[in-house]
Amino acid sequence: MKYRRFGKTELNLSIFSLGLMRCCYEESQLLNTLQKALELGINHLETARGYGESEKYLGLALQKLKIPRNQIFITTKLTPVNDSQVMKKWLDESLQNLGIDYIDCLAIHGINTWQHLDLLTEGNSYLTVLSQAKKEGKIRHLGFSTHGSLELISATLSTGFFEFVNLHYYYFFQHNYPIVELAEKMDLGVFIISPADKGGRLYQPSTKLKQICHPFSPLLLNYRFLLNNRSITTLSVGASNPEELTIPLSVADEDGELTSLELEIFDKIDKTLQDTLKLDRCSQCYQCLPCPENINIPEILRLRNLGVALDMTDYASYRYQMLENAGHWFWGKKGDKCTDCGECLPKCPENLNIPDLLRDSHTRFNGSARRRLWE
Repeated sequence: MKYRRFGKTELNLSIFSLGLMRCCYEESQLLNTLQKALELGINHLETARGYGESEKYLGLALQKLKIPRNQIFITTKLTPVNDSQVMKKWLDESLQNLGIDYIDCLAIHGINTWQHLDLLTEGNSYLTVLSQAKKEGKIRHLGFSTHGSLELISATLSTGFFEFVNLHYYYFFQHNYPIVELAEKMDLGVFIISPADKGGRLYQPSTKLKQICHPFSPLLLNYRFLLNNRSITTLSVGASNPEELTIPLSVADEDGELTSLELEIFDKIDKTLQDTLKLDRCSQCYQCLPCPENINIPEILRLRNLGVALDMTDYASYRYQMLENAGHWFWGKKGDKCTDCGECLPKCPENLNIPDLLRDSHTRFNGSARRRLWE
């Protein structure tokens, strides 16, 4: 296992972190998974108040395994709230649940809207509570996770309140790359969340994607793409059992530059996207926004790119069906809400027929409504 400095926190984290969202339902499940993760060299554990019983189960597991506190780093997350006393209560409950005296990294769970950012600077801001807790030693470092826009994330980083960011960034979603660059300039730790699942459901890749990526697996290739970037500190592994750690951690020592063969495969993926989609390929410039109907045009067309060109239909459907069902965690209306107003058309540098592509995406990917796992 390789380790990297987590920005200005100065923590030395394993390049893979154990994310405990999928271990929030059963105590023994978490205990066994945690024990295996520690044996394999993981020293960073990530949970949240909102992950069911995850905090409590982690606290019990730490007690049973008798892990020295100074050998592990714990991150937990609390949602932004317009009540400093509620935040204080939540923080105390998290410390009690975890059975620890201090939290290494406390993250605001989801600065996803401008309203969430505004809560940071209000007179009775919960940030005052967290700052005081930091002075008292209950929190060592403060950061945030986000599903927000580039502009919102940049503005949040620019407040100077935070030491790390939990970020969505993957080979198949590179829109947040400017945040990775900004974080490096500000010496902030970068924790990539859900690279296997939201990164493309790469643990269950399509046959076509597997063939293109041969002799590599799409999952490990995505990990290598991320680990090659020295601005990134650590990647989340959301294992639900010990066995699910084996494949991801097979590259836990491989964080060097991409090989010529790996680069060749990435070029092959890009060529397949271009050759298959031709004039229907969305370049993800985001110039089509805002949409009067609040349709998440770039994300829908990204999913269409992957579903049509790489047969990643399961992933595209899984994500598409969360639209209108996950609130600010995954914003936007579905493609069938397009009214043909035409406002997006002159903005598109590829001259895409966006209304037709939105309807086509809806036909391809719509199905039963989905919600976020921990809800």
